[in-house]
Formats: sequence, C-alpha cells, structure tokens
Amino acid sequence: MSFGGQTPTIIVLKEGTDASQGQGQILSNINACAAVQQTIRPTLGPYGGDLLMVDENGKQTITNDGATVMKLLDIVHPAARILVDIARSQDAEVGDGTTSVVVLAGEILKEVKEHVEQGVSTQLINKALRRASAMAVNKVREISVATNDASRRDTLEKLAATAMTSKLIKRNSTFFTKMCVDAVLALDQDDLNERLIGVKKIPGGSLTDSLFINGVAFKKTFSYAGFEQQPKSFKKPKIVCLNVELELKAEKDNAEVRVEEVSEYQAIVDAEWQIIYKKLENLHESGASVVLSKLPIGDLATQFFADRNIFCAGRVAAEDMDRVIEATGATLQSTCSNILPEHLGTCGSFDERQIGGERFNFFEDCPEAKTCTLVLRGGAEQFIAEVERSLHDAIMIVKRAIKNKDIVAGGGATEMEVSTYLHRFADREVRNKQQPIIKSFARALEVIPRQLCDNAGFDATDILNRLRVEHVRGNTWAGVDFDTESVSNMMDKFVWEPALVKVNAIQAATEAACLILGVDETIRNEESQAPQGPQGQLPPGAAQKALRARGRGMPRR
Repeated sequence: MSFGGQTPTIIVLKEGTDASQGQGQILSNINACAAVQQTIRPTLGPYGGDLLMVDENGKQTITNDGATVMKLLDIVHPAARILVDIARSQDAEVGDGTTSVVVLAGEILKEVKEHVEQGVSTQLINKALRRASAMAVNKVREISVATNDASRRDTLEKLAATAMTSKLIKRNSTFFTKMCVDAVLALDQDDLNERLIGVKKIPGGSLTDSLFINGVAFKKTFSYAGFEQQPKSFKKPKIVCLNVELELKAEKDNAEVRVEEVSEYQAIVDAEWQIIYKKLENLHESGASVVLSKLPIGDLATQFFADRNIFCAGRVAAEDMDRVIEATGATLQSTCSNILPEHLGTCGSFDERQIGGERFNFFEDCPEAKTCTLVLRGGAEQFIAEVERSLHDAIMIVKRAIKNKDIVAGGGATEMEVSTYLHRFADREVRNKQQPIIKSFARALEVIPRQLCDNAGFDATDILNRLRVEHVRGNTWAGVDFDTESVSNMMDKFVWEPALVKVNAIQAATEAACLILGVDETIRNEESQAPQGPQGQLPPGAAQKALRARGRGMPRR
C-alpha cells in the first residue's frame, strides 16, 4: 500500500542496529581470524614459546596448549569464535594438534582473501576448498604407514615422545613417555576411558619424582579423633565401598519424632545408638579391613573402627571412589546390612604415605586394575598444571594410536607432501576457476613447516625451498630437522604422529574456513558493536583488539 505515491519506511530491527553485509563483512571476518592466528602461532612446535595468561580474577596460566589458549582468550568476535570451536573439537577427538588446526584455518582464510577481494564467489571458493580438503585427506591416508603389533609398545612410546616435543616436559620425555604408555595400557582396552587415569598434583620435588601408581591413590580425607589409632598399612585387605553416612546425628536429621513423656525420649536416644552400632557391627562382621564412604564417617565410627584395627575414610570424592571400585572389584553399597563376600574388593597392598606436604592413601597391585594414577611433582602449581596438560595430549595420542594404527611423519613432512601433491594436481588436472583456489589451499599447508622454522629461529625461506625440492624428487618424509637445522627424513628420525591427527586437522580447518566464508551478513545491536574501518576492515592498531570485539554475530542462511 502506498501513501501519496511513496512507500513508507518499515523498521524491522532496533534503532542503532548495524547490519554489515557483502564482501566487506567477509573480509572483516577473515581479518579477525587472522588476529587470533597471529596470537597462537608462536606457540607451535618444539621451539614454540609459552603464553602467560591472566584472567579477570588474577589467576595465572602458563601454557602453549592450543585448546587451553583458545579457551582462556576472551574471544567474543562472532566469526573468530569458530576457531575456538575447532580447537575444542580437535582436543576432544584427537587430543593433540590443537595449535596446528587454528594456524591452518587462519592461513587458509588469509590465502583465499585475495580471491574474495577480486570478487570471486564465496560459493565457488568453498567448493574448491572442500575438493582440495578431500584430496588432501585421501593423500594422507594413502601415504600413511600401518604399524604392526609386534612393535606396538615401541611405536606408542615414539608417538608419545613426538607429542611431547612441543611441551614443557620435552627434556624429560623419556621418563614421561613410559608413564603415558603404561597409563593407557592399564585401562580396559575395549573402551580406553581416559577418565579412569587419575592425576594428582603435589607441589614440591622435581619432575622426575612423579609416580605412576598401577592402582588408585587419593589424598587423605577429612578425619575425626581416633583416626591416628587406625592401622595405615595392609596386605591383601578386604575393601568395602559405601554410600552411607556413619554419624550419630544422621538419624535425627532423617526423621521427625514426637514424644509425650521424658522416658520415651530416652528410648529414642537408645534406639539411635542401637541403629548406628548395628551398622558398625555389620561392617565389622563383613570382614572388611578398609571402609570407604562417599559420605561422612563421624568420630564415633572412627573410634569404633580404630578399636578393631580397621581403616576408614569418609567423604571420598566420587571420581576416586569410582576408580577404587574399578581397581579392586568392589561393589558400591547403599546399606550396611547383607554385605556378602563378593561385594568386597581387594588389592595387593594398601598403605598411607607422606608425599611432599600431603598424606595419600595408596591401593596397589589390584587384581581388577583397569585404572591407574599419576602423581605429579614440580616446583610451582602453574608448572605442574602445564605438565598435566602436556601428559593429557600424549595420553590421548597413545589412546588414538591403539585404535588407529596408521602413522605419518611429523616435522612438517606430511603437510609438504600433500602441498606438493595438490600443486601438481592443480597444474595438470584442473582447468577451471578452482585451480588458483586449490593452489592457495596447497600454499596454506606450508604454514606448518614455515612456522616451525620461524619459532626455532631458522631461515624459513631456505628450508622451505629445500623441502619443496626434496618432495618434488619423491622424498615423501622430508621434514624440518631441528637437530641439524636442515632437512631430514622424519620417519627415520622417529618423529611420528597418528594419521588421525593430520586428517582431523585438515577437515576441521577447512570446515571452519568454509563456514566463515559463508557468512556474508552480521547483525549487531547498538550496545555491542565491534570497531569497523573502511570496507569492513579492522581500523589501524585494532588487530589484537578484535580478540575482544564486543560483537554478537548472527549468520544469514
């Protein structure tokens, strides 16, 4: 309907809302992702640096783990947050390569930026990127080497050592690779649930004072008077695990009783004592030497057990209790009556030991051992926390390698081989507009060896040229040799990685790049607009500020 020949203005969005669209918006998103990549790329590789990150509460974190860095960066730019998601997905799916996937995604976007500026359709770019990604994944699988079961442990240790080369613990990698492989092999090989690997951090001592416990260890729980009279060591004890509160006050809290005479009150008090004594007598008669409960064990029960040479611990953490049940074969009881011998667990030895400033309970030589505990030592809490993150990556690599036996070489060798293959394919087989985009994808893969060289202080241009020559000659596993500052066969150097790491990184990085390129409109409300320059680009000096750009994006489908 028109009024006086003019169409009235229809306001759909809130006044002050900015709706950025088109090429300028895509370029803005690419620049934001490049800013994130610039922050994280110096942490890549054996000579990558660590980032010191301080949150709003003043808590310090020193790390070079990509997933941790991306989680702690307060990234609110809508497009850049996609890089956070792919880092988390890589961490969940594989456990390692989180920095690589973010660096690769950022580089793909930077390489195709030129095509966007020239007006090439983003749909054409996405189609070419997905084609290049599929070919790259197939090439990785084609060149991967299957390991045999005879050298299984040796292979797992080499894979764990490669995962640790870029971590804080690389100087003690020999010590920790054995620990990681032992930890994964201690699990049930059918499900390999890494959550059953307990990690306890105790400040003090050196890294090599860390312990591998083939069983369960947890910190001494809160205890009442009488605890010190209990025995602290057993050989082949019977263990009962409870979800029962053994305190006198519990019966008062769980019931309401009305009395009319004083004599009746005394009968109620006597009944309460009889109830708890009945529970304690049942536990004693079960033959258990160690009593554990998720709920409190009070002073009356503690003294009762001490008089009968029984060890008890209340308020045991749920995860520790679950691991004790897995290791000892015990069954969690919700009542103290009818406890049968098959409900009890056992272990080779139980004892309480002092480690640093803490006392720990150890359950070792467990017959059902499908769990283990790593006791980590170190000089500072931040240092031990980074050791834990490093071990997590190595453990996940070992876990994936057990299920996926194909390996490839590290040191940038795989990326260079795939890059050479894609360049050759684009020159010979592609005759349409996809050719320059596939070649851009191939150049993006070279960012991994280039960044490895930059972080180590090598001449990246010289080494990359030598790598290109070697791969054109057919030396599939030629990569960056950090020992000689040159090019070597990474497979012979035992720099190995699961093929799954490379496959997942290429797929995740490509999907993230295609998703970001597919967003050509962002709607921001007035209160949370990100600073924008001409043509949607970030204004001068705002590259790093993009990390905290107050934008809430909404991609248009």
